This record gives sequence, C-alpha cells and structure tokens, in this order.
Amino acid sequence: MKKNGNLIAQRLLEAFTQFRRLAWKQSSIMGLKPSEIMVLFSIKKTAEPDSPGIKVSDISSCLKVATPTITQLINGLETNGFVKRTMDKEDRRAVRVRLTDEGERVLKKAHNALSDAFNGLVEYLGEEKSNELAELLTKVFVYFSEIKKENN
Repeated sequence: MKKNGNLIAQRLLEAFTQFRRLAWKQSSIMGLKPSEIMVLFSIKKTAEPDSPGIKVSDISSCLKVATPTITQLINGLETNGFVKRTMDKEDRRAVRVRLTDEGERVLKKAHNALSDAFNGLVEYLGEEKSNELAELLTKVFVYFSEIKKENN
C-alpha cells in the first residue's frame, strides 16, 4: 500500500508540476501581467462607484501582498494609463487609486478572456467533471492551507 501511495503521490506532483511549466506568472492578457490584472480587479471590486478610489494599503490587504509591491505595480499601471492616483482630501498622507476609462476597458477584455478560457475548460471536461474538479481543487486548497498553518 505504501509503495502504491508513493506512486500516486508522485503522479499528483507531476500533474501539479505541469502547471508550473505553463509559466502562467509570465504570461499576459492584453499585455498585462497576471499581477497587474489582479490589482485592477482588486480596485474594481473594492472601490465604490464615483469614489476617489481606494488606498494602496487597502489593495495590499486585499491581495495579501506588501505595500511596496503594490506601489510598484501601480506605478506601471499609471504610466500606461490604466489607473489614476489622487491625494486623499481627508488624509494628505494617503493616496487614492481608481481605474481610468482605459483601465475599465482593458479589465473588461481581461475578464472576457478569463471567462472564455474557463468556459472552454467546462466545455472540454463536461459539466460533471468540471464540478468534480472544482470540488477536488477546493479540497486540495484546504489541505495545503492546513499544512501551512501547522508549519507556521
């Protein structure tokens, strides 16, 4: 049983390693890196309509990434015209970030590209296997989250 378990564990490891080979972190959608798209999605999700935007620290908290990392991403997004920064009127030390019209446009295209990819996956696997995969991946996430908690 132990030997068979090791073979199955090896097969799972190889399956997960294949995803790494896809180099998703280096791929782009609409010329944007996945990290930049995540920042745009975070701004869209968190900022109230017609508001001056959200604080960089709020984006950091939402994405669980250090503030300097987010600041660096915002710099590039601002240079390319996807976000706009303004000073907070109530707290002069704080900066607010919001999407520009171009940022909204590119985010919509990125959203459509991701939706198309996952809808294609559902079509490829079928609904039953897609639901099964979603359940299994959720269990995998919970398992590795628990291991991480135990090791910290």
